[in-house]
Amino acid sequence: LSAYFQRTNHLTINPMHNQPIIECIPNFSEGRNVKVINAIAAAIRREKGVKLLHIDQGEAANRTVFTFAGVPEAVVEAAFQAIKVAGNLIDMRRQTGEHPRIGATDVCPLVPIANISMATVRQYALQLGERVGNRLGIPVYLYEKSAQTPNRKNLATIRSGEYEGLAKKMQQVDWQPDFGKKFNAKTGATVIGARDFLIAYNVNLDSPSAYIANQIAREIRESGKVVKKVSGEKVRIPGKCKFLKAIGWYIEEYRQAQVSINLTNYKITGIHHAFEACKAEAQSHQTTITGSELIGLIPKAALLAAGQFYYKKEKRTVSMEEEALLELAIQRLGLNDLAPFDYRKRVIEYLL
Repeated sequence: LSAYFQRTNHLTINPMHNQPIIECIPNFSEGRNVKVINAIAAAIRREKGVKLLHIDQGEAANRTVFTFAGVPEAVVEAAFQAIKVAGNLIDMRRQTGEHPRIGATDVCPLVPIANISMATVRQYALQLGERVGNRLGIPVYLYEKSAQTPNRKNLATIRSGEYEGLAKKMQQVDWQPDFGKKFNAKTGATVIGARDFLIAYNVNLDSPSAYIANQIAREIRESGKVVKKVSGEKVRIPGKCKFLKAIGWYIEEYRQAQVSINLTNYKITGIHHAFEACKAEAQSHQTTITGSELIGLIPKAALLAAGQFYYKKEKRTVSMEEEALLELAIQRLGLNDLAPFDYRKRVIEYLL
């Protein structure tokens, strides 16, 4: 990390100083207007001590995911300025898209990368939330490690009802925002918090059926599905994969359905586990998997684990170098299905 920052004009670090580094991965509810996306990127790039690592623009989802990292104070300032620009340029009253969302800056997580504790990152998230709520007038909900109450830990719970149900939701005593108490029709709300590394990952079906994609999601996600007994009682049946969240949707841009997945602990449930679980479920619905799509960046360990999984599954006997294992993972997961995949541009360690 230190060597990386020494090569940039943004920051000079003495490796002996053990400089703390955090990552920010804000998701903005705009994936079509390039001028808006560029304006947000410019706000991030202007901040010294920060490096913009990746921009993942999703036209059909109408959502763009930015990934940047740097020293904590600079990252928090860059995040604040990006949220401010998004609030000025994105009007949620006219926003539509496939991805669930609650505001112009839908979610803004902070992740510890090096030489910093989660407790400290929680404090930075709290500072950012307070500034956004009080100075920009944008309602803010704190989530994950920053959640003030247990029912706000899960992003999907906060986002339930989406933007369209936000005004009514904010009237409920249990759903008053942590900061910015007044409903903002233009910006909607923003969810901010400290969390562990998350992998956003979509699995592509050889089918246009969002219904099938949703059925697969219900079977593999940790929360599972709710079924009704003969007696009429509703019970929840857990899914196959721990630390996995999923929904199904149809993406017009690709003319196919996807199982959209978040992996919250890739060391327990990796992308290869998610891919293989989707493949097995797809067979029961008389369809197949064509490949998969990574959103944003991925830790090298996660992609290497996939390569090692397929190496063992195929009972290979000739040893493979690291780069070959990464390429094996890319091939078996079909990460080139929708667009060329270069691990040098998508693995976080190669960028940091």
